Amino acid sequence: MSRETFEYHWGKHHRTYVENLNKQISGTELDGMPLEDIIIATYNKGDILPAFNNAAQAWNHEFFWDSMKPGGGGKPSGDLLDMIERDFGSFEKFAEEFKSTAATQFGSGWAWLAYKANRLDVDNAVNPLASEKDKRLVIVKSPNAVNPLVWDYFPLLTIDVWEHAYYLDFQNRRPDYISTFMEKLVSWDAVSLRLEKAKALAAEREEEEQRKKKEEEEEKLSEGDNVEMYLDSDSDDSEAD
Repeated sequence: MSRETFEYHWGKHHRTYVENLNKQISGTELDGMPLEDIIIATYNKGDILPAFNNAAQAWNHEFFWDSMKPGGGGKPSGDLLDMIERDFGSFEKFAEEFKSTAATQFGSGWAWLAYKANRLDVDNAVNPLASEKDKRLVIVKSPNAVNPLVWDYFPLLTIDVWEHAYYLDFQNRRPDYISTFMEKLVSWDAVSLRLEKAKALAAEREEEEQRKKKEEEEEKLSEGDNVEMYLDSDSDDSEAD
């Protein structure tokens, strides 16, 4: 990525999203909220509200920059590599699928590696606790500003495939840009750290859901005992009469 591309991408695009978002939310209930919460609130389960695009694009770009480092690329190690090999067969198959996903995103958008800890938050379904089948890595693509946060996934890696991300360096050769990103820029250290945090957060959330479920069950049992005691009391009063 050339200095010209970086300065243009960050200075003209990323910065504009941030400035426009600040103007949109100033004095509203969104002002002061964490950016991730603004994204979820304004995505509004697909019925997108005005601030969403700027909020999501501001977050997406920050995440994109942090996905890279000078002299990056190569191959990950540790738990990340183990999970990639488990979920995609090999690192080479993963890289091929990621490149293909990014190359085939029609128009503007993003390609992502994400940790899928639960099922989608669907209005007409009760979502069960995450199963072992859910706790895995997935590759997804998203149009425009959409990102995996709105699907309740944990993003680990992204590549920006909006044309402004690569046109100055590669013109219309998107696949060449994607290969350069994967082979020379990806920071696998950053991705590994994100995976570690994602698994810890998912485990905390699952424990909290289990705790709430246990409390609800105990509350129902307690209510049942109170009803039984009330009925017994009525019966004793009748016998006394």
